[in-house]
Amino acid sequence: MLVRENALENTVSPTERNGAPIGRAPSHGVPITGGPPEEEAGAILTVDCGAIVANWRALASHAAPAECGAVLKADAYGCGLEPVAKALADAGCHTFFVAYLDEARRLRGAVHDAVIYVTNGIPPGGAAAFADINAQPVIGSLAEISEWDAFRATGQWSGGAALHFDTGMNRLGLALEDAPALAARARMLNHGFTLIMSHFACSDVPDHALNELQILALREIRGMFRGIPASMANSSGIYLGARAHFDLVRPGIALYGGNPTPGGSNPMKPVVNLKARVVQVRDVERGATVGYNATWTARRATKLAIACAGYADGYPRPMGASDRVTGGEVLVAGQRCPVVGRVSMDLIAIDVTDLSGVPPKRGDFVTLIGEDIDIDQVGAWSRTISYDVLTRLGRRYHRVWKR
Repeated sequence: MLVRENALENTVSPTERNGAPIGRAPSHGVPITGGPPEEEAGAILTVDCGAIVANWRALASHAAPAECGAVLKADAYGCGLEPVAKALADAGCHTFFVAYLDEARRLRGAVHDAVIYVTNGIPPGGAAAFADINAQPVIGSLAEISEWDAFRATGQWSGGAALHFDTGMNRLGLALEDAPALAARARMLNHGFTLIMSHFACSDVPDHALNELQILALREIRGMFRGIPASMANSSGIYLGARAHFDLVRPGIALYGGNPTPGGSNPMKPVVNLKARVVQVRDVERGATVGYNATWTARRATKLAIACAGYADGYPRPMGASDRVTGGEVLVAGQRCPVVGRVSMDLIAIDVTDLSGVPPKRGDFVTLIGEDIDIDQVGAWSRTISYDVLTRLGRRYHRVWKR
């Protein structure tokens, strides 16, 4: 386990998730809710915090003896930062990663005694804010080092920071040639470095040559910073084997049900379930078109269910089939039915003509994500990735977090 700083007492005011007030995840398995009331909302998003905890435990077991942290940036990948953080902390997770100070501030309000790293580093003039909430910046440039040193030299705070080295991503990170000089500093007392880290560029492609090159680079750097833990593995990196684990792994998408082993079976439990309310059922004649720009034409007499979800809710616009392109599907009474025509801002059209049994009626719900349709499949249908699907989940859903 990594050494942790003493956390400050919570002085953070209540926060909101995408404009909707939420509370902390309660004990004893009682769900909490957020967003508009269920009876007024067009769709219901359920987040299974128990499944997130189960996924974290599975990843921790796979990476042992390395510590397993958790990435909670982008509102815990759209799943709700505060409830997810509380559930993971209660399960024993001690180290969290977010992208921005505001996310760290919210996180500190939910978990008082935890290590919080901010991966996008120190905003200009922002060093003091880390001390206010006892968070640690992930420093990726010499300019940030200078600002951090200047702040710590005032003697107001002795908190730590991570050093991020670029080993091949060419995004954020210190250059490899900066390592020797910084390693010399790390041999001094009170150097303040608590973690050495890098980030895989291709870990979802297990046989990619860059993976081994990055592992070797971080191993060399780690040898310069003896006694300081190192971290590299994201979700897919955990499945590259023990050489990739170092001292701390930091899964993200796998916690939320995404497949960390693309091309193979998904070892993670599904986390989100999204159901949309049917607002109208209508019949259209053969040859009639559906939706904006008349991109889909009925080739037979067709029954449509119109459901309350659209791109304003984060439901991907490319999901609708056209006359030239096959789209995605939803579950209606447990049966797959295609989404047809352009997804609009608030509504989708579903072809339920071939549905066996009683057709849906106004007020029924259809499943957009969940049961037999997972986030990776929705990502593939909409020509994007599961990360994009999750982090776009909108503010108009009624939300339920269950333990």
